[in-house]
Amino acid sequence: MGLPLPWPFDRDYMQLALVVGLLIGLCAPLVGAFLVQKQLSLLGDGLGHLAFAGVAAGLLLALAPLWTAMAVAVLGALAVEWLRSRGRTSGDLALALFFYGGIAAGAVLASRAAAEGASVNVLPYLFGSILTVRSADVWVIAGIGIAILVLLALSGRALLAVVLDEESARVAGLPVDGLNGLLAVLTAVTVVAAMNVVGVLLIAALMVLPVASSRLVARSFRATLLGASAVGVVSAVLGLAAARAWGLAPGGAIVLVACAIFLATTAVTGVRRGVVAGLLDGPGH
Repeated sequence: MGLPLPWPFDRDYMQLALVVGLLIGLCAPLVGAFLVQKQLSLLGDGLGHLAFAGVAAGLLLALAPLWTAMAVAVLGALAVEWLRSRGRTSGDLALALFFYGGIAAGAVLASRAAAEGASVNVLPYLFGSILTVRSADVWVIAGIGIAILVLLALSGRALLAVVLDEESARVAGLPVDGLNGLLAVLTAVTVVAAMNVVGVLLIAALMVLPVASSRLVARSFRATLLGASAVGVVSAVLGLAAARAWGLAPGGAIVLVACAIFLATTAVTGVRRGVVAGLLDGPGH
């Protein structure tokens, strides 16, 4: 990219990684906030395993793994939502079915692809390979990120009404089933878009941890969204810097930074509440 950025983003590959990291750090927590509010925090994890099956299918069929993963993850997300909404099984059981089925199918398909002589290296898809992204990857992820932001901007209020109370939203005339399906699809698309950043096994953490940190201090859902995106962006920048400085796996470093921010926020808010409680319980009360 050739931008005049300081170390550690002075190299082209780091600048490409930075752009992708910022996009995913911004978008993933926005979708994750609705999942956390709906108590479906593990949906991203389950769809990540399905995306892995899609990657393996792409390797076996000699197709682009990104698009096969996208197709499988979207179909799986809609299937999970259909099972949950129809009451055929609980949300947890539906997730477990696709969670274990996806990883098993991925292992079987990947081994079959290797047996047929295909070049099989699934580690970049499992744990991310952000330092190897190309300009074409950046454009694809940027397009996906913009689509996510636009859809959330257009449907955010309705989605919030649904995740807060489905029955009230249905009475108000909102298309509850369609909005639930939209949230499931957005989750699947986010998981696949983040495949090159933190990998399908770690993306759920980047969708949930920034939201958990933001909820500790935010006083509204809007503030939660803004705070979660800020934490996601900071996690991406600091994680990439740590990876360059100490030779760490970038995807893991990004998630560890998000973990550290959550722990620090928890500690600070705990101390603050303790101080407030001490003042209220002090002399004269």
